[in-house]
Amino acid sequence: MDKLDKLMNNHWFMKIFALLLAIMLYMSVNIEEKESKSGITRNSIGQTDVETVTNVPVVTYYDEQNLVVSGVPKTVNVTLEGPASILKPTALQRDFEIYVDLTNLELGTYTVPLKYKNISDKLTVKIEPSTAKVTIQEKVSRDFSVDVDFIHKNKLDDGYSAEEPIVKPSVVTITGAKDVMERVALVKARVDLDGAADTVKQESRVMAYDREGKILNVDINPSVVEVTVPIKSPSKSVPLKINRIGTLKKGLSIVKIETVPNEVTIFGSKDKIDSIEFIDGITVNLDEITNDTTFEMKVPLPEGVKNVDPSKVKVYIQVQEEQTKTFSSLPIQVLGLGDQYTVQFLDPQDGTMDVQVYGAPSVLSSIQADDIQLYVNANELGVGEHEVEVEVNGPQNITWELPKNKVRMRISQRS
Repeated sequence: MDKLDKLMNNHWFMKIFALLLAIMLYMSVNIEEKESKSGITRNSIGQTDVETVTNVPVVTYYDEQNLVVSGVPKTVNVTLEGPASILKPTALQRDFEIYVDLTNLELGTYTVPLKYKNISDKLTVKIEPSTAKVTIQEKVSRDFSVDVDFIHKNKLDDGYSAEEPIVKPSVVTITGAKDVMERVALVKARVDLDGAADTVKQESRVMAYDREGKILNVDINPSVVEVTVPIKSPSKSVPLKINRIGTLKKGLSIVKIETVPNEVTIFGSKDKIDSIEFIDGITVNLDEITNDTTFEMKVPLPEGVKNVDPSKVKVYIQVQEEQTKTFSSLPIQVLGLGDQYTVQFLDPQDGTMDVQVYGAPSVLSSIQADDIQLYVNANELGVGEHEVEVEVNGPQNITWELPKNKVRMRISQRS
């Protein structure tokens, strides 16, 4: 007793003793926390322990190739009771199995017990729930075409429209119980078109529906398909303007310059394409043309236009040896003269002029005198004599020559 009193009065002994107690308490709390996280509930009853292991998966044994089973719970809770030395590692390692064995059962509905294995005979086992009402049905597989359901199609911008979707793969295999498979009415993938202004490409999950639009519990392979939806933007057909630079070599004349096609379709937002009347920017260099020529040119893309179709056109240029044709005594028109004035030609006095026209024979043969107009512009002229330049207006692909470029005329106030 004296020795114990001495130890109790020794402050070093008390410090060590307190440290040991603290370590034991820490380990006890840690073990309880680990058991709690692993889904184990423990109660101590006399010399045995009781622990509940939660969310234990259930394995089902059946002919998976030909049958479909429903009604088996995905997980159960298992309560174990027995010696701690056996119970504790069993609960922590969770290397046992809970299962239902349906291998010897025919098609139909049964109430079957949930069984276990790989658990020591020294432990008492309680499974919750202990039974399951299962239905065994014939497995059926069928191929279905995948339709596409557009979401927010009404939110496409003005003038844009969705074209026929492309689904890859377009056919899926659906497997399920025979009675469920008979209810399959629609197989669809969904695509969101909200604000789409260009081709939409999405991976979409495939779902099977009955006639009432309810989703059916079946296996779909593949369960995800790739859907491409071309988005057609507003369009407009416009002609092409061909610009010419340079000069043909002497003795040659243009019969025609044309593109095939002579119109293209432009695509873009409505406000952009509405203001475009033609496409400019295709230029032909006549210095390089010595005979009939065909070449391909890229169509310029106007600002704000997304696409043009076709993107290239063929340009055909036909030439012939130049000839001449004379049109005599063509009248000279006076344009821009106010009603309060009269005009008198002084030179030439008759107010007419000959015109020498140059061009390809096939072009000249179709030109009549009425196709050539001579005129002077009197818009800014007042009373008095004036020398005014003569202007000529005629068909395309010809040139002309006048005996003189100016006329003299007198403008008088109408009396």
